[in-house]
Amino acid sequence: MSASEDNLTVEKVFLLREKYHGIETNEYIDDVKKLARGVPLAYVIGWIPFLNTKIFLDSHPLIPRSETEFWVEKAITTLSKNARAIRVLDLFAGSGCIGVAVLHHIPNSRVDFGELEVRHMTTIQKNIAGNNIDPARTQLFETNVWSNINDTYDVVFANPPYLAKSRIDRVEVSVGTFEPSEALFADEDGFLLIRETLEGLTLHLNPGGILYLEHEPEHEQTLKMVAEERGFEVNSYPDQFEITRFSTLTLRTSR
Repeated sequence: MSASEDNLTVEKVFLLREKYHGIETNEYIDDVKKLARGVPLAYVIGWIPFLNTKIFLDSHPLIPRSETEFWVEKAITTLSKNARAIRVLDLFAGSGCIGVAVLHHIPNSRVDFGELEVRHMTTIQKNIAGNNIDPARTQLFETNVWSNINDTYDVVFANPPYLAKSRIDRVEVSVGTFEPSEALFADEDGFLLIRETLEGLTLHLNPGGILYLEHEPEHEQTLKMVAEERGFEVNSYPDQFEITRFSTLTLRTSR
């Protein structure tokens, strides 16, 4: 059995257990055909776990990655030590997985979700409701980066599209075929939306606030140069695969 066949077998078992409770219905057979065509398992099932939350994917946003889960967990561990209430922005929210995880794990948090694609708004709302989160702790904004964001925040999480369009070879076939390209690729070798995030950050970050930003390892030096020009201190960190994957940005106390 090849590796791909082996993987398909594992996915079929998981699908049967999680979605069909062990009963091989006609719908299950149809879903197996989708898996065989390369449709991601998370889309076929309709949800994916993320830091002890259940993230629905009805509008087919970008599927949350384990690398994102890794650094968000670290951020939540750090932020949970803060006794005071915190205001958080989940920018480029997609499914809303980051903000929902924050709300789930940090009871004294309020989270705004900023997302360009209108179709994802109902998915974010479903994820808020489906994880038993009080919607009064949330706001949703249709926004192109900062265009409709007027508030300031203690913490901003940003997981923008950051893949260079010239590096489509890094993307698995199923990802390129079935996941939204607008959530994957950006101009300027993937740096455009990172740059735009940094350009508006000082207007939206409270004193002592912090940005958590996911990016390509190749962006590390450019990120530091652009951020330091704007008065930010940058620290970059590896993911669980020892690949530089995220950075924190805080305003320097003296410039």
